[in-house]
Amino acid sequence: MLVSLSSSLLLTLFFIALSFSLLSGLIFLLPRVPLKFVHIHIGIVALPPLVSILGLTNISENGAIGLWYLDSLAWFMAIFVLMIGLIIQRFSVRYLLGDRYYRKYFFLFTFTTSSASIAWLSGDLRLMVLSWGATLVGLIMLIGLNKGWRVAREATKVSSRLFLLSWLSLLFAVVWLFQATGEWQLSVALTKESLAQLTAWEKTGINLLIVLAVIIPAAQWPFQRWLIESVVAPTPVSAIMHAGLVNAGGIMLTRFSPLFNGDIASVVLLIIASISVLIGSGISLVQVDYKRQLVGSTIGQMGFMLIQCALGAYLAAIIHLILHGLFKATLFLQAGSAVRRFEVSTRVYKRSSYLWVWIGRTLGVLVGVAFWLMSSGDGYQLLSAFILGWSLSVSWKHLVAFGEGNFGRIVGLAIIGVCASVYLFIHNLFYDWLYTSVNQSIQPSMSVVMIVVSLLFLCNAIGSWVARHRSSVLFSILYVWLIRLGEAKPNSVESHPNYLKQLLSQGGNE
Repeated sequence: MLVSLSSSLLLTLFFIALSFSLLSGLIFLLPRVPLKFVHIHIGIVALPPLVSILGLTNISENGAIGLWYLDSLAWFMAIFVLMIGLIIQRFSVRYLLGDRYYRKYFFLFTFTTSSASIAWLSGDLRLMVLSWGATLVGLIMLIGLNKGWRVAREATKVSSRLFLLSWLSLLFAVVWLFQATGEWQLSVALTKESLAQLTAWEKTGINLLIVLAVIIPAAQWPFQRWLIESVVAPTPVSAIMHAGLVNAGGIMLTRFSPLFNGDIASVVLLIIASISVLIGSGISLVQVDYKRQLVGSTIGQMGFMLIQCALGAYLAAIIHLILHGLFKATLFLQAGSAVRRFEVSTRVYKRSSYLWVWIGRTLGVLVGVAFWLMSSGDGYQLLSAFILGWSLSVSWKHLVAFGEGNFGRIVGLAIIGVCASVYLFIHNLFYDWLYTSVNQSIQPSMSVVMIVVSLLFLCNAIGSWVARHRSSVLFSILYVWLIRLGEAKPNSVESHPNYLKQLLSQGGNE
């Protein structure tokens, strides 16, 4: 049974643990410190997430303490960010061993995740902006740590320019909000009384700046280039991006949710995110490089997360970013063993299999319509009904329709049932933890949502037709276009790291 502790004491313990972890990273930078110290460092890095767990389990009510706002969302995001950072650092002990920047990686991992956790615990707008800026700086330094490699330097330039634009947008939005409300405290500045002081155009302007600030780290169109070029960084760096960095848009929009009221900013976010879903999905389908496939998937998934935010479903967006972050970080850490052997399929599908496919499609339509009729009828529920029906249809096709005989179909049905039960359990668990910390806002009009759903449905239909007609001109055009979108710029690509030749030649001369 956990001991009940005060919020002030937990906050003090948290920052003591965080300070020790940063100090440990600095000590490990010293050349005289043996490499075995990294195991002690990993143990110290485990302390902040443990204290965060105590903070989440001991929280009684939401409240501001000085510069901090301690609610269940803040503690939960601190756990999420720091725990992924801990896992990645533990993974890197052997993975990065032998790298000339081995020591610096561990310090920057600790610095980046610590800054991100501070940003989400912040209750003061100034501290949030500064902490988020430090997080972006840490990520830029991780991407460009290998300064001897020209490709890494080019990726750093692209990332730094876009991140600076994102950070300045957030800074201007926060300053504008302070000028209008006279409050730096987040919980006070976003009350109804404070927001009533904003005119309609001021609110729209601040919202558009926040939208720009979040779509850049989320690698949304047309700012996806930085994430595509960041694949030159070591795999643990790609994994750490999902620790509240790439997916930070969902957290930030949730914090500023009282500002959004279904105005033009929500519509702009909805359109950009929808385009990004289509582009990201296409990139992941046409790329042969495994890490670029994951990058394309991330672009699409972050687009869907921002669609959830644009439709006012902030709780669903938070659940999405957490599960996606854990899942995608795991895939990146497995990237080294993801070399797959493709074989020509010799399976012959019977006519009865296609009958089962149509049964699954019909069932998907019925389940989607039933979900829509039983829901409250808002825009997000319509989109959820569409995705639920489509997901059931696809799962049914691969697990049931094309199953190996009757036994295979029974197993497929069991897998679908188990996955649905696990998802409902996790969803309800997160809902119980977070529902008091997440606000609901006014959604865009139903007509806008209908247009987005129709666009997604139309693009899905076109994509299915193009996939079945690979000899068509349209298939060739789309394929080449998506390949081009998913590739880095020519000056950011090398057939092999030329800087290694220089190091070898220098070593030979010596």
